[in-house]
Formats: sequence, C-alpha cells, structure tokens
Amino acid sequence: MVAQRVALMGPGKMGAPMGLNLIKAGHQLSVWARRPESAAALVQAGASFQPVPRELAGNDVIIDMLQDLSQLEPLLDGPDGLLAGVSAPTVLVVSSTVAPEDVRALAQRVGPATGGLLRVVDAPVSGGEAGAQAGTLSIMVGGDDDAVARAIPVLQACGTPVHCGPLGAGEVVKACNQMIVGITMAALSEAALIAEGAGVDVDLMFGMLSKGWGGSAVLNAKRAKVVNRDYSNTGAAKFMVKDLKIALSEAAQASRRLPLSSQALEIYRGLVEAGLGDDDLAVVHKYLAQNTTR
Repeated sequence: MVAQRVALMGPGKMGAPMGLNLIKAGHQLSVWARRPESAAALVQAGASFQPVPRELAGNDVIIDMLQDLSQLEPLLDGPDGLLAGVSAPTVLVVSSTVAPEDVRALAQRVGPATGGLLRVVDAPVSGGEAGAQAGTLSIMVGGDDDAVARAIPVLQACGTPVHCGPLGAGEVVKACNQMIVGITMAALSEAALIAEGAGVDVDLMFGMLSKGWGGSAVLNAKRAKVVNRDYSNTGAAKFMVKDLKIALSEAAQASRRLPLSSQALEIYRGLVEAGLGDDDLAVVHKYLAQNTTR
C-alpha cells in the first residue's frame, strides 16, 4: 500500500474511528471539524487539524463524513472554502448517505468550478460504529473508474470498498441497505412484542432466530439493546426517515411502489414525532410497544 495524503471532514461517531484506521494504515491525515475538540483524539494519534476547509485541498483524497450535503455545501465556497484551495487532481469522497441525484449535482458543480481537478466519488458505509472501529465497514462506491481507483486504496483502511457502478450507484446500494435495516429492525421489534406478550424469554427467542433464516446482522447488533431496553445511541433512529425517503424517491423515478418501505417510513416518522428520534434505532421497539395496543 502506498501512503497517501488524506483529509477527513466530520470526525464524529463514524468518522473518528475511520480516521484512526487511516492513520494506522500509514496515511498522512488532516482533519477538519466545527469544534477542534472533536478532532482531539485524531490529533493525538498523529493527524493535523486544519481550521479552514481550504487547507484540506492539498490532499490526494478528501473524505466527507458529515451528516449530509447541507453540512458540506457551506464549506465549499468563499476564500476559505475547499474549492478555493484545489490546485491539483483531488478526489472528494462523499461517505454521507444522500440521494444519488444530489451527489451527481454536487459533482456537476464542483468539477467545473475547479477546472475539472476535483472529482466526486460516492462511498456511503454500513456496519455501524463497531464496524468503523474494527475497520470492517461495507463501503459502497460509485464513480468513474479513474477516480474510484484513487479512492479505493484509501478506503481499504476502513473496510471493504466495492465499486458498484457510476456516480450515485453507491448511494443506491446504501438506500437498499437502509430499507432492509429499517424494515428488519421494525420486524424484530414486533417479534419481541409477541414473545413478551406470550411470556417467552425474548433473548432465548432471538437466540433461536439467529440460528435460522431469521438471523441477520441487524439481529446480532441490536439483540441486546432490545432485550435490555437499552436505547442509548449508537446510531440515531431519526436518520432512518431520511434514508427511507431516499429509497422511496429512487423507486418513484422507476415508477415502482415500495409498500413495506412506505409503512416503515410512517413508523419512523411517528417515532421522531414522539420525541424518540435521538435514541438508537432499537428504540422502535419502545415506540411500537407504546403505540400498538388496542
């Protein structure tokens, strides 16, 4: 592996452990954050902190781990913006979960603004905080062959990147992933409610499911949270609303209806309206328990 100069924007629950793995892999890491203290662990591990986005532009690959493009956009323009500093070929890796058409629109804007020097790759990730820490994330990559070839050796420090197709393809695959995660979490919660009502040990029931066709990564990750009613946040439930809306929008463009995803969206919208959106995804168990009695 050839060490590269890598920048990270957004050292949060996912970004910070990804940054540590990039450093461990030998890459030279620069980091930007709204609050310098958010980057403290990375700086202690060897990263350099850059207070303005423009200073990140000297890197080979820039990874955006902000929540969405609405947080990235204000950092692009102006004398201290990222675009002002681009003077050599650079790859901007959007690892936020966003709509495919939005990442394409971003590329159409930043490419011409930098004379074609800044190219965009989408690379949303799945695997949660545990996967980010272990460097075992599933990384769904979209973009042209040359830009992807420059991004993948960097992303390999964080997990398994796979080129899924042209720009936006990674976001399409991630939308499909989130559909399955959201629906599965709701189904597991309903299964727990049935077991609880029948006096069956929920942990025992989940253990049996895990050995059969009902087993899944979602079950393994969220089993203890449902059993212990531990809804402390390892991934906020409110983001499932955005993710399911992306999936439904993509389906609508192909004139497809997604009845299960539509119903799941209503569940997660209700959960957010009930004030539970900042809790872990497993809190759908609590929400359904409170809202499914006759």
